[in-house]
Amino acid sequence: MSRVIVKHRVKQENAQENINYINQIFEALKRTSPEGLRYASFVLEDGVSFVHIASIETADGENPLASLPEFQAFVKDIAARCDEPPQPSVVEMVGSYRAFE
Repeated sequence: MSRVIVKHRVKQENAQENINYINQIFEALKRTSPEGLRYASFVLEDGVSFVHIASIETADGENPLASLPEFQAFVKDIAARCDEPPQPSVVEMVGSYRAFE
């Protein structure tokens, strides 16, 4: 099992486009229900900073998001949409109350 937090900040003019991509990912996740994934996305109060939290719990350690066409579309040109590109960090949970359990 691995847990990842990814932060990025988009250009103001790309904020809604970024949200649209994220919404498409969640629609695909609802439709396909991949096993071994827990995932949440947040937009911060500035409207341009995003945080994604994923818990990958597949037997082979592969992230089911990577195979979704909607996720591939999201990451394809993400650098062009960003003021600060995605910064992934593998994290270890110290404690939790009802989150990712």
